This record gives sequence, structure tokens and C-alpha cells, in this order.
Amino acid sequence: MSPLLFIFLLHIITGAATHLRTGYYSGVCPKAECIVRDVMRRALMREPRSLASVMRLQFHDCFVNGCDASLLLDDTPTMLGEKLALANINSLRSYEVVDEAKEALEKVCPGVVSCADIIIMASRDAVALTGGPDWEVKLGRLDSLTASQEASDNVMPSPRSNATFLIDLFSKFNLSVKDMVALSGSHSIGKARCFSIMFRLYNQSGTGRPDPAIEPKFREKLDKLCPLNVDQNVTGDLDATSVLFDNQYFQDLVSGRGFLNSDQTLYTFPQTRGFVRQFSIDQGTFFKAFVEGMIKLGDLQIQQPGEVRRNCRVVNALGKS
Repeated sequence: MSPLLFIFLLHIITGAATHLRTGYYSGVCPKAECIVRDVMRRALMREPRSLASVMRLQFHDCFVNGCDASLLLDDTPTMLGEKLALANINSLRSYEVVDEAKEALEKVCPGVVSCADIIIMASRDAVALTGGPDWEVKLGRLDSLTASQEASDNVMPSPRSNATFLIDLFSKFNLSVKDMVALSGSHSIGKARCFSIMFRLYNQSGTGRPDPAIEPKFREKLDKLCPLNVDQNVTGDLDATSVLFDNQYFQDLVSGRGFLNSDQTLYTFPQTRGFVRQFSIDQGTFFKAFVEGMIKLGDLQIQQPGEVRRNCRVVNALGKS
């Protein structure tokens, strides 16, 4: 990581907005959180996987320039946005759920609720509606006026990342080892593509062999799902209960059944193994740590101009044209 990027990350942390608070919209749009949750309920009924996809948006947004909905901006002739960044292209999805929430809010409270806050509310709701914890979210963010594909490429980890890399990355955002392991539990719901594990199955660390950390029967299952000639957009479950937010993800890691390298490494690495074991045994402890991590993640801000977008995909100035 370059010194310039390190300084920039520190700027994100130290720029954390003190104006964020629970109940932010209670006076100006009191039904805001109910409206977002209703949209998420409908999304769950249409396609359960979409909730995991929406939850991921908070991670991919907040790590890049803070939680400012820069991720949602479409490319323009003068700006390469973040949707086609390496960690996002052919991976992030369900942007239309955020669009639906924004449209519903604009009908009731036009120009009041930011897209950045919608991501935070919807991510919380994704967890709560799939069996996980519920919590009060701090709100009051503004939406960015720009986005940066380069910034995303420089920050977001890949499925090949190991625990050492992840610990270092999260620490730059003032997130502890415990926070990192707990937040990795977001993979309790959702799916990932064969593309993300082909190297694990056939050429781990350039050996021409599979990752020895994969439990043999699970590797046979993955071999069938993702043979060498597979369409690499085929997806597999991130854990054994992929539509239920629980601690099964950590139980799977203990059993050598983690889907991604960046998941299984949390159990093979000594500094993170203890948290994986603890969360695999005690779901309540995992839930508590996950909520604490999500609140910290949502606090990431950078001091920059902003607005409340009318359309989450474009800045207001362009939306008028």
C-alpha cells in the first residue's frame, strides 16, 4: 500500500462525521426506515439472494472514500465510477433494490433521505430480515458528487486475500482483528462465483494443486460445481445456510468448508482462529461483534462536498439535464 493511499485512509478515519445519529429523520421523514424495510421485505420475497447483495454494498461503498454512495454512481463521459472496479464488476448486484427504496422515499419525502443512508438502512435490514440481529443505525450522511474506480481498485480486497492482508487493510480503517473476523461473517448469507475459487481448486499459490485447507468431501463438491471448463459465473453458496444469517459460516470454516480463500484463511491463521472458534460456538457473541463492526464501518466518512441525490445513479446537476 502506497504512503499516499495510507494518508488518504487516515483522512477517512479522522474525518468521521460526528453529526451522524440515530433517529436522524424522525422529524423530517419519520417513515423513512419503515419505507426502506418494506422495500427490503419485497426484495426478499422476489429473490432471497438480493438481500445479501444489498448488504455487500455497504462494505464496497464505505471502504472507498467513506460511506457516501459513490458506489451507486453510473459512469459519465468524464468520470469512471466504481461499478466496474475489479472487486465490483460481475460481482455486485441488486442496485435496483436501492433504486426502488429511493423512489419510494422521494414520493413521501422528496430531497430528504440520502442514498448513502439508504445503503446503511438496507444493509441492516438485510441482516435482520434473514434471521440476524437488528440494531439502530446512525444516519445523516450526504451523497458524494463523484466516484473513483481507481480508489476502489486500490482498496478493495480480492477473494485471494489472506488473513494477514485483511488484518492490515481493516486496521487502516481503525477496525480491529475481531471487527474484521465478525464482519467477514457477512458471508453468512449469499453466493459467490466459481471465478473466485478456481485458483483454490486447481492452482493454489501456483502449486498446480488444490488448497490443502479444503475438507476433502467439500472439495469434491466444489470440483463438481466448478470444473475447469465451467462457466465461471456459476455461483455457489457461501455457507451451508446461505439464506439464513447465523453462525454457520464460522462452523463451516472450522470444518474446512469455507468457500473463499479469504474466508478459510481466517481459521488457518493463528491470529484470527480464536475468534472463528468463538463465533462458531456462540452465535450471540458473533451477533454482538457484527453489529459493533457494522456501526464502525458506517461511521467512515471523508470531509467533502455532498448533496442528497434525487436519483442514486447520477448527481443532481446531471439529473436536471
